[in-house]
Amino acid sequence: MTESSVPPRPAAFSYPGHGANARTGVAMCHGFTGSPLSVLPWAEHLAEQGYAVTVPLLPGHGTDWRQLARTGWDDWYRSYEAAFLELRARTDTCFAAGLSMGGAVALLTASRHPVAGVSVVNPGLSFYDRRVRIIGLLKYFQRTTIPIEEQGSTAAVTVDGDYSRTPLSAVHELKKLFAAASRGLPNITAPVQVFKSRTDVVVPPTSLDLLRKRLGPRLTEVVSLASSGHVATLDVDAPEIFARSSAFIRAHARLTSTSETP
Repeated sequence: MTESSVPPRPAAFSYPGHGANARTGVAMCHGFTGSPLSVLPWAEHLAEQGYAVTVPLLPGHGTDWRQLARTGWDDWYRSYEAAFLELRARTDTCFAAGLSMGGAVALLTASRHPVAGVSVVNPGLSFYDRRVRIIGLLKYFQRTTIPIEEQGSTAAVTVDGDYSRTPLSAVHELKKLFAAASRGLPNITAPVQVFKSRTDVVVPPTSLDLLRKRLGPRLTEVVSLASSGHVATLDVDAPEIFARSSAFIRAHARLTSTSETP
């Protein structure tokens, strides 16, 4: 294998910002069993626009499923929250963003801290598999399961570590995270932008239904992605995500800046 063909290692991403947009920050969160690689093109696009961007590598991610089994949802949330607060401290305006579970983390953060806006891609708040209702008991009888795989997705392949198995203890933690994020939705005051793939075998439509019900008019934009699977940030519709999230951030950063002017 040549040096150029060696896949990138999962790692946190950070960019300080430049130009007129340097004082606007975007804290982005990757998904369950994923890493910053799954949202890296999105983060890099926003960085190219001059925004200050941070994407932490969550505990138990970017390594293997055994490490994931030793972490909890609060570990994942606190890691992102710390990155968000650090970014907010050095910018004037800060947004929360995320993919899949990262969308739930971003929404939970927005329910606990002031944000200028939230942009999420296929945010998870619910499950397809009904067995999750008894996951707290099931995890004691079955240690792992096979991860969900999408058929026919054109998303680029990223090497995020060894997650050939999914620990059920971690799925139980994911359920707790979804519940906390769902409870917090009524507390969000910022505008929320959602990108939702029409074909998504990982996150069911009930997640979007819940957002519509509990956010009401704060759900300012829902963008349907016709040609992408769950990891849409690496799929066919990625350019639309990049362009429309940039427009959303630009518009609401301006509104936030105007509202704060004495």
